[in-house]
Amino acid sequence: MVVETKLAPFHNEPFTDFSQAANREAMQKALAKVKSELGRSQSLVIGKEKFDTPTNPDNWLVSTNPAKPNEVIARFVKASTQEAEKAMQVALRAFESWKKVKAEKRAQILLDAAAIMRKRKHELSAWMILEVGKSWAEADGDTAEAIDFCEFYAREMIRLNDGHKLHPLPGEENKLSYIPLGVGLVIPPWNFPLAICAGMTTAALVAGNSVILKPSSESPAIAHQFISILEEVGLPQGVVTFLPGSGAEVGDYLVTHAKTRFIAFTGSKEVGLRINELAAKPQAKQIWIKRVIAEMGGKDSIVVDKDVDIEKAADGIVASAFGFQGQKCSACSRAIIHKDVYDQILEKVVAKTKSLKIGTPEAPENNFGPVASKSAYESILKYIEVGKGEGKVAIGGAEHKNDDKGFYIQPTVIADIKPDARISQEEIFGPVLAFIKADSFDQAIEIANNTEFGLTGAVYSGSRQHLEKAREEFHAGNLYLNRKCTGALVGVHPFGGFNMSGTDSKAGGQDYLLLFSQAKVVSEKV
Repeated sequence: MVVETKLAPFHNEPFTDFSQAANREAMQKALAKVKSELGRSQSLVIGKEKFDTPTNPDNWLVSTNPAKPNEVIARFVKASTQEAEKAMQVALRAFESWKKVKAEKRAQILLDAAAIMRKRKHELSAWMILEVGKSWAEADGDTAEAIDFCEFYAREMIRLNDGHKLHPLPGEENKLSYIPLGVGLVIPPWNFPLAICAGMTTAALVAGNSVILKPSSESPAIAHQFISILEEVGLPQGVVTFLPGSGAEVGDYLVTHAKTRFIAFTGSKEVGLRINELAAKPQAKQIWIKRVIAEMGGKDSIVVDKDVDIEKAADGIVASAFGFQGQKCSACSRAIIHKDVYDQILEKVVAKTKSLKIGTPEAPENNFGPVASKSAYESILKYIEVGKGEGKVAIGGAEHKNDDKGFYIQPTVIADIKPDARISQEEIFGPVLAFIKADSFDQAIEIANNTEFGLTGAVYSGSRQHLEKAREEFHAGNLYLNRKCTGALVGVHPFGGFNMSGTDSKAGGQDYLLLFSQAKVVSEKV
């Protein structure tokens, strides 16, 4: 392996232009290739041991296509606590050697992985189209972000390896360096099944830690593709162990394990709080306080002032609310509109929502697919029924019938919602948008801040005074002015939220690797 001594400045991976025939053809070929590989059974590999069947013969983790629920994407041997303990022992041994590997060499692993992902971009996107129902553009963005994480964190590790400049003291040599933590448990979500999975895992391993990766039960196949790439580029055995299994069994076992040094989690508020609670209790022979890095839920608002470009504001709302069927922690689930333009904005949003093309994400013309699972489908429909009792359905409000019995729900806008209504307060994680009227800009900001979350938000206004007020008073980890509230770019928009949205980890930022490291100062008298 050749280690680069000087890297070009970081640049975000460009998105694919699918209006070009060559790019459309390449994606169709990738989809055909991936479809030819569906339905395979994947063994569980822990160190040098291979498990071809689960401990319980009936205990397979089966991934299916939400657009065609009878279509099996892949079957995975599901780990039990026995395999989880084996994975921990393998990770502990791997850490002892991996932590001594030079930072530049660890960084090169990420750069090599990024190069392979770039070559197989459409193939990786195709797995997400089929496994979680992403549109072509959404899947392409997910893959690009995964590449960005690898490229960005590689450079960040090299930067951090130079240490921290200290104030000089005559007669002493002092150095601060960042060293790894130990064995970490990484639990990624299903909604960004490559980007967030790759981001948390590569940040941990490039900092010198070993990782047990427990993928989401909804998206193990794309996570497995990522692990295969790490193996291909020469990541030493045991540095990352792929461990599909139950959160209640394997997840809890590893969260509470005395040798687990940190947990990196992205998912719901409820699960994140449970992890935090379990991790906070020290176990027998545990000699550290476990570190929890958590990105949890959101109840994100777009505020629209009275002096705005109606068209641009409506575009931002629809894109933020219904991109990937609203299944983003950053998605706009509340549109808080000044009373003077409320009716105009609502009319525009409804018209633009009608133009969304619902159908199989395999077809390039469709930009609105199924929700990711049966459980999500049922939960969202229940929330829609709640919303019908709290406001007026302006569009949608039901399932979308289809021959494949896929988990399609109509993009739904519910108007005249009160700020304290359930669908204004609780995270739905689906294509349901609450419209709320505000009497003034000040009241709109108050409403935006009235949830327990604080992840993203956006403000559309032509008033500099109001934009500055929002900058100071809108309490969100990622606030966007005169643009949509989704679409954070690595290195450009470090991402993480306040309050019950998590630990404000700022993924894709210069502080992120510090969460997987500890600072050590050595002073020598000379």
